[in-house]
Amino acid sequence: MEVKNKATSINLFSLKTRQMRAFHMSWFSFFLCFFAWFGIAPLMGVVREELDLSKTQIGNTIIASVAITIFARLLIGWLCDRIGPRLCYTFLLMVGALPVMGIGLATGYESFLLFRLGIGVIGASFVITQYHTSVMFAPNCVGTANATSAGWGNLGGGVTQMIMPLVFAAFLALGLTNAASWRASMVAAGAVCFVTGLAYFFITTDLPDGNFKELRKKGLITSREKSKGTFLLAARDHRVWALFLIYAACFGIELTINNIAALYYMDYFDLGLKTAGLVAGLFGLMNIFARTLGGYISDRFVRKHGLNGRVKWLFIALFIEGISLIFFSQMRVIAFAIPTMIVFSLFVQMSEGATYSVVPFINKKALGSVAGIVGAGGNMGAVMAGFLVRAESISYPVALLILGGLVILCSFATFFVRFGTSEEKVAADEYKVAIATRSATHSPRTPWIELIPGIKHIRPMDALRVYLGIALVAKGIYFITNMSVLERTLESSLGAGQTLIAWSVVFAHVIGGASLAMGFVTRVAAGANAVVLIGAIVVSFSESIGGLFSTNETSQFTMFVFFSLVLLVWRGSGPFSLDHLLRADSERELEAS
Repeated sequence: MEVKNKATSINLFSLKTRQMRAFHMSWFSFFLCFFAWFGIAPLMGVVREELDLSKTQIGNTIIASVAITIFARLLIGWLCDRIGPRLCYTFLLMVGALPVMGIGLATGYESFLLFRLGIGVIGASFVITQYHTSVMFAPNCVGTANATSAGWGNLGGGVTQMIMPLVFAAFLALGLTNAASWRASMVAAGAVCFVTGLAYFFITTDLPDGNFKELRKKGLITSREKSKGTFLLAARDHRVWALFLIYAACFGIELTINNIAALYYMDYFDLGLKTAGLVAGLFGLMNIFARTLGGYISDRFVRKHGLNGRVKWLFIALFIEGISLIFFSQMRVIAFAIPTMIVFSLFVQMSEGATYSVVPFINKKALGSVAGIVGAGGNMGAVMAGFLVRAESISYPVALLILGGLVILCSFATFFVRFGTSEEKVAADEYKVAIATRSATHSPRTPWIELIPGIKHIRPMDALRVYLGIALVAKGIYFITNMSVLERTLESSLGAGQTLIAWSVVFAHVIGGASLAMGFVTRVAAGANAVVLIGAIVVSFSESIGGLFSTNETSQFTMFVFFSLVLLVWRGSGPFSLDHLLRADSERELEAS
C-alpha cells in the first residue's frame, strides 16, 4: 500500500496535523495499555500473600499475561491491513479494559490466572502503534517516529511500577483493606483505557489523507479484497522470522524484567514494596529516550550504509544488551545493581527501536502482518523466558545469566536480514524524496541561543554538565538505598505527600542526571533538578541526608550547583552532546537537499 503525504519531520509540540495527532494518540494509548497490562506486577507482593500463590503459580500467571498476546498481535496486524489502525485501537482499548477491571473479581489462583490471560490481549496495542506511525511518517524519520512512539508507550511499564503502589496506598488511606485496594487500583486503570478508546476514534484518522473506508471508496488505496493474503505474504519471508527471533531477545526480555523486577529486588536485596517498585520502575523509565535513541541512530546509519546499515546497528545494540544482562545477573550489591540495570535497560530498548526501524522496509504490501508477526516474537520470547524464571530449581540470578547468553546468540540472527540491490535503490530514492519535501516545506531552525562558531572541542561547561549528570545519578542511587530515611525526614513537613516527593527527587536525579551526562533534552533535565534543589532548600531536609544537600557543604557550593543548573537551562548543551548532534544532523540534511 502506497501512502501519500507522509510527514517528513516530527513536531512534538503540535497537534495541528493528522500525522502528529496519530503520533501522540498512539503512544499515549500504548502507554495506558502497558500501564494496565503490568499494573498488577508491582502489587504482586500483596496479591501473593492474599491468594497464597507459589513461585510456580506466579510464573504461570506471568506466562499467561504474555502468551495470549502472541495470538492477539498476529490477529491485530492482519486487522490493521483490513480495517485500519483507528478502528483497531478503538476496539482493543474498550474491549481490553474489561479484563483489566475484572481482575478485581479474582478470588483464587485459577480465576486470577484467567484474568491475567485476558489482560494480555491489550499488549497487541504495540502493533497498532507501530503500524499507525509507519503509515504517517516518511523514510527519513520513520525510525525515530516508530521508536519514540513505542518507547514512550513502553514507559508505562516503568511508570506503573511507581504509580500503582501509590494508587494502592491512596485506596488504603480511604479506609479500604489491602484486598479491596489492589482490586480498586486495577478498576481505575481499566476505566482510563476504556475512555481513551473512545477518544482515539474521534481524534485520529487511519492515513494522512483520511480513513480506510473513505479512501477505498475513492479508489485511492488498495481495496479490502485485494488486501487479502497479506499474512501469508509476510510469513513466507525468512527475514520476518529472523526479526521475530530478534524481537524475542529484546522486547521479550523487557516484558520478563517488568514482571519480576519488583519481586527480584524484594527477595534478593531486601527492599520494601514501595522502594522495590521504585527501583523496578527505573528500568522502564529509560524508555523516555532509550528507544528513541535506538531509532534515531538507525536513521543515521541508513544515510551512509543504506537499509543494511540499519541491520548492522541492530546487531551491535542486541549484542551489547546480552553482555549487560549477564553483568546485571551477577550484581549482589544494590549500589552496583541499579546502574548496571540502567545500562542493560538502555540497550534493551535501543534494540527494540532498531528492530522496528527495519520492519517498515520488509514488505510494504503487508506492513500490518509483518509488524504483527515480529511483535508476536517479543511475547514468544517472554513466554519462553517465563518458563525459565518459574522453575523452583532455578534462581532469578541464574535465569537472567542464561537469558543473557541466549540474547547474545540471537544477535547473530541479524545476519539473515538482508536487503537486495533493488530494495536499497527504492529506499534510497524514497529517502531523497522525503528530504527534498522536508526542505521545501521547512526552513532550518535556528536555536534561540546560538553556539559559538568554530569550537569543536569540549567546552568547560560540557565537562561540568557531564560531571553533574554522573553525580546526580549517584545521588539518586544513594536516595534509593536510603529511601526510608528520606521519607521519614520528609514526613514532618510534607505529610502524606512524602512518598510522591521522595520518588520525584529520585526520578529527577537518576533519569535527569543520565540525560544531563549525555546532553539529551538538557534544558528539561537541568530544570527538573534545579527545582529539586530549590525544594531541598525550602523544606530543609538536608540535616538527615548527606551529600550534595548536606549542611556539611558550604552554602556557596550549594548555590554553585544551583547556578550551574540554571546556566544549563539557559545555554543548553554544547557541541559534545546528543542535543547538538540531533540539531546539526537536521540542519545538514536541509542544507544538503
